[in-house]
Amino acid sequence: MSEYEARGAYCRACLTPVSFDTLRCPSCKSSRILRHGELNALSIAHIDCDAFFAAIEKRDRPELEDKPVIIGGGRRGVVSTACYVARMYGVHSAMPMFKALKACPDAVVIKPEHGKYTAEGRRIREMMRDITPLVEPLSIDEAFLDLSGTERLHGQPPAGTLLNLQRAIWEEIGITVSVGLSFNKFLAKTASDLEKPDGFTVIGKAEAMEFLAKRPVRAIYGVGPAFAKKLERDGLHTLADIRARGDKAMAQRYGDMGYHLSRLSRGEDHRRVNPVGERKSVSSETTFNADIDNPDVLEKQLWRLCVKVADIMKSKDIAGAVVTLKLKTADFKTRTRRRTLTEPSQLADTLFRVGRELLAPETDGTRYRLIGIGFSDLTEQRGDSGDLLDPQAIRRATAERAMDKARAKFGSDAVVKGRSLKTGPKPRQTN
Repeated sequence: MSEYEARGAYCRACLTPVSFDTLRCPSCKSSRILRHGELNALSIAHIDCDAFFAAIEKRDRPELEDKPVIIGGGRRGVVSTACYVARMYGVHSAMPMFKALKACPDAVVIKPEHGKYTAEGRRIREMMRDITPLVEPLSIDEAFLDLSGTERLHGQPPAGTLLNLQRAIWEEIGITVSVGLSFNKFLAKTASDLEKPDGFTVIGKAEAMEFLAKRPVRAIYGVGPAFAKKLERDGLHTLADIRARGDKAMAQRYGDMGYHLSRLSRGEDHRRVNPVGERKSVSSETTFNADIDNPDVLEKQLWRLCVKVADIMKSKDIAGAVVTLKLKTADFKTRTRRRTLTEPSQLADTLFRVGRELLAPETDGTRYRLIGIGFSDLTEQRGDSGDLLDPQAIRRATAERAMDKARAKFGSDAVVKGRSLKTGPKPRQTN
């Protein structure tokens, strides 16, 4: 494709293709023109629903349109989603609810309805799959799309198809989405965050290096607060700093992640859009109404979460090789503990026993406001192989599956399994 053919422009108001140099659309007179020198040559996109949970609630309750809306739990919980009005007051996702309400006391707080959000997320996902089979979900409200080779199918370049999809989601679902379009996944996701809400941002090869040079390391997807602080302590504040350090030095200092960041600093990302969209983990957590330091009470909460996680694992026929325990102290400090299993499992019994071992050293009088547990490093379930060091494991696995069948037939309260699988010897202590 020649440089001239790669150029493209569309009116965002009426979606009409227009001349590259047009200032106003000849059809509707709008000045909302999307233009880019590589617009017709790019095909990797990232679509992100704007403040998804809050947007769905505002759609269903029009009287909330101009009000600050927070989706989350009670005062002990955290913010799940904040609308853009609330964000103007400094409210953001994962903020403790009491801090959010202090920053924005007039906010309307709505308890999340995950069933409704999941249903709408699936509708949007199907709309994406109508334009390309290469859709890789990242979460309920965002996904990567690869539209390579769809020009003949849709009669227009990917940019035009994405503009039509963006409009269709607004008209059929009633919410806005932001689109990032580029030549790889990293830059597409970066682009979708730049002009929210209802944005459509393009990053081409010609400007990628210059654009990335100024990006702060904290803005890079996958770089958490702790790692960002470490990079900044080492004098690496922007991707230009990382680029200057070079692949070898970054890999020696930070391992695989350092090498990955070095490549990203040059706009290199060769990952394909994976339509399978493999789930990386399954977990559940709960925030207490009052801080807890009692080990027995913490174990009871842990067991309930293990059952929830195991039910999801079984429904999807997957097993996990790593168990992760998450605790949050009364002063909001997070403790994370992990254990790799000898064999992947999907059982509540296994999850609880390992989780209880990880919990034991942490029950030292510390008061906790949150506990969570989950499986990661997921694979297909291949049967219960048990634990050679625990001859009772197969027996307990058989009992658990029998109780699962009873719950499915008679309801969740039909079998009182409270802690029945917990009976027996205390978990082995390992170094």
